[in-house]
Formats: sequence, C-alpha cells, structure tokens
Amino acid sequence: MKTFINPILPGFYPDPSICRVKEDYYLVTSSFAYYPGVPIFHSRDLVNWKQIGHVLDRPSQLPLDGLGQSRGIFAPTIRYNDGVFYMITTNMDGGGNFIVTATDPCGPWTNPYYLDAQGMDPSLLFDDDGKVYYTGTRPTEEGPKYDGNWEIWLQELDLQSMKLIGKPLGLWRGALREAIWPEGPHIYKINGEYYLMISEGGTGPQHAVSVARSNTICGPYVGNPGNPILTHRHLGKKYPIVNVGHCDLVETQNGEWWAVALASRIYGGYYRNLGRETYLVPVIWEDGWPVMSAGTGKVELTYNMPNLPENKVIVPSVCDDFDEDTLNFRWNFIRTPREEFFSLSERKGYLRLNLRPERITQRVNPSFVGRRQQHIKFSASTLMEFTPLSENEVAGIVLLQSNDFNFSFIYTKNGDETVIRLIKCTGGDEKIIVEKAVRGTTLYLKVEADGQDYSFYYGESLEKCIVLIENVDGRILSTDVAGGFVGTEIGLYASSNGIKSDNKAYFDWFKYYGEDGFNND
Repeated sequence: MKTFINPILPGFYPDPSICRVKEDYYLVTSSFAYYPGVPIFHSRDLVNWKQIGHVLDRPSQLPLDGLGQSRGIFAPTIRYNDGVFYMITTNMDGGGNFIVTATDPCGPWTNPYYLDAQGMDPSLLFDDDGKVYYTGTRPTEEGPKYDGNWEIWLQELDLQSMKLIGKPLGLWRGALREAIWPEGPHIYKINGEYYLMISEGGTGPQHAVSVARSNTICGPYVGNPGNPILTHRHLGKKYPIVNVGHCDLVETQNGEWWAVALASRIYGGYYRNLGRETYLVPVIWEDGWPVMSAGTGKVELTYNMPNLPENKVIVPSVCDDFDEDTLNFRWNFIRTPREEFFSLSERKGYLRLNLRPERITQRVNPSFVGRRQQHIKFSASTLMEFTPLSENEVAGIVLLQSNDFNFSFIYTKNGDETVIRLIKCTGGDEKIIVEKAVRGTTLYLKVEADGQDYSFYYGESLEKCIVLIENVDGRILSTDVAGGFVGTEIGLYASSNGIKSDNKAYFDWFKYYGEDGFNND
C-alpha cells in the first residue's frame, strides 16, 4: 500500500484547520504578522495540497501595522455551510476576533465582521437545528488564578447580524487539573453527541490534545478517560517531532477519519528553525471516543495513504523567474504594505525592490519579499543587479525569524569600496560577522544550510561562487532562541536605512531547493 510522508505542509504552517465539501478538502493555517494572511490550500486526497490563495489579501482585511512578528493572525478555523465558506480567526493587537465569508474559497472574501468576543482561537459549529455557535478560549470568568488559567467558552452567533447573542457559557478548562492554556477548541456533532476537542499545556514541549463530550451543546462536558489523546510530551526533547497539538478533525466521503495537527521537527538540539508545521494523522473510533494514530499513539513520519483517489499536485518550479504579472502565492511580506514598493512589470522577468528608509530590524513594512524555509537542508540563490550609492543603501538576502533575530546578507558601500557583508542580529543587536570588498553591479548570492550550519557565497556566476563565510550557527533562527511562534523566512530585501532614496535593486530570479525529501511547496 502506498504511503505518504509527514509533514504534509513543511515549514511555517501552524494551527491547521480543515473542512470538506463533497470530495474537496480545504485547509488554512495561521500567518501572524505576514501579509497576505491565512494561506488557503485545496486537496482531494488529504496529502497533496495546492495553495489557491490567501483568505486575507487586502489591507482593509488585515491591519498589521506595528505588530510584533508573532502577533497578528492566530489560529484560523475554516467551515462550510449551505454554499458559504466561513473563516474565523483572531487578529491579536489588530482588532480581535472576526469572521470573513466567501462563496468561492479562492476568493474574494468579505471584509471582517468583528465580534464582541473575549479571548482568541475562535471556531464555529453549524448545528442540525440551524443554530450556529461560536467557541473560543478566554481567561476564566472569576479571573485567572495563574498564568494560562483560561477556559473554553461558547455563545450563539446570529448569522444575519454577524453578532453574538444570548449568554456566554464556560464549557471546559482542560483535562488536567489546573491545566494551562486550554485553547484551539473545535466542537463536532457526531452521532448525536457533541465532542469538544482542544489543546492544552501551551504550544511548546508540553502541548497535548484532549477531548470531552456531551449530549447537549451547552454541556456538561465529560472528559475522555484516555486524555490526552495525542501528545509527545512524554517522549522527551530529543524525539525528532515535538510540540504536537492543535488538531482539527475531518471525515472523508469514504467514512475514514483524519486529523490535521501542528508539530515541529527539531535538529541541532532542541531547535525549531522551520517553525510549527502541518501533519496528517489517522483517527479511529473506539467506545465513542477518537483514537489518534492507533497502535503507536504518536505522530509518525509515514502512514498509509487515505482511502481516496491520489491527486498529485504539480509542484511549482524551484526557480521563480519572476515572469508572471503577480507574485506566486508562496511569497509574502512583513506586515501590511501601505505603498507600492516592488514591481514585476518595470523590467519583464525581474522583481524590482525600491530602497526605502524602513529597515528589517524595525516593526515596519520594509522592502522585503520572503518565503518559508521548508527544509533542514536547503540552497537558496538569486541573481541581483544593484549599485549602492552610499553606505546607507543595501540589498540582498535576509534570513528572518523576527525583526530582532535575523541574518542580512547584503551588498553595500564602506567608504569608497563596495562590499559584501553578513550581519547577525541577535536580540536587536546587530554585528557585522564578515565583510569583503567586491566590485560589480551584478552579483550571484547563495545561502546553503545543512542543519544549523548556514553558509554564504557570492560571485559573478553560480559555478564560481566565492565563500564569504561557512558554517555560521543558525540557532538564532529558532523560536527557542528568539521566542514567538513563527518559522524562518528567506527573502529578498532592499533598504536605504533611514534616508530617502530613489535607488532600486533588481532580482532576475530566485531559486530554492530543499534536499531532505519533502515537497518544496
């Protein structure tokens, strides 16, 4: 029997949510302070996914100005009912909980309907009687007794007014006594029973999935005696897959059950440069309770394929020649762009970036176009045309965990010389690691990583690249050093570092190739 490899979405694709419409499956993930927000994928076999757009692709939908890298869009849920798709999520520090809708999952999606709802991680249940229920997580009603002392709560939603109605009701505080961070709730109605599935323990090594059930929507909910039903907390920090949690269930048209979950691959110690990724786990039912990954109870790297017609997706080329009129869906920006800073049309086949005063180390929208690091071993390269006119002007490649933790691999000036430079930013403190004089207006730039060893090369051709520096420790690109919830992005960058400039940088192509056996996109 054919098997598949986890993760099904490698790289920074956390908090997956899934829904089925007949034989089609749709999946969304968190995007935090990246724009466009909430990438949306389509599949017919649950394994091979094609990105079909972003749910939040207009500035009016997604204010991210000034937000930290790990704020913004948390934990979206996607649901379908009576011809309409619903995506509900939280914009942390940018408006709170809201819903958008669409009749076509490719969009356009409406502007947000903001809800008067405390907390975060909202979900929706469309009940058999036509009522709709909002579920989320919030501080306990009497006030938190300790950090993470939250609860899952429920309130009815009026779809006509897009407002919560009736009285909010606390449902559950998790399976463990004094559990922390009960979150990511989803309620399902299965065979007349209501099942409430949550995560608890925080999104680090203690992350876990628990479930409770009730014969009424309002409870009381009784926990599964086998809780938690999925966790790797007992496997230790050396196990290759860690922080498993935040699941969403789906039943196939053939009666199988599966869950999508987040987890991370560690390497070079307990470090997670790739962020939290999307995994697929089989589910069976025993004695009225879901059993995940039966037989092992842990997320495996391989499983048998679902009983669905395999639907291979054409993987986009590893090389983007920038020949299209719009950027591929793999690309994104930091925070909401409020001005046009790039062009694909000024020079056909080139991406142009304006040098603007905004810097990669600020909470702004810099001239940065990035994509996720998706492999433990990878090579990323570009051909750049750029002439720095002052020491303030820079362009090149950035490896980004946050504005406080990153590497800038840039071409600039130092006095009368033009130089290639690697800057390491740790906790907001920038330090030049290495610098070499180089001449020319056209440069090949290449970054290679083998685990936590990142190497940087430049030259007049890819075949004759010169070593700038090899085996730089990349652990600052892990959330375990930087904090937060995002994964590493690799992107093209240009800045005039605080001064006004009319200069531009041009990129002929960008090539990303991963070598650890997972899909590129």
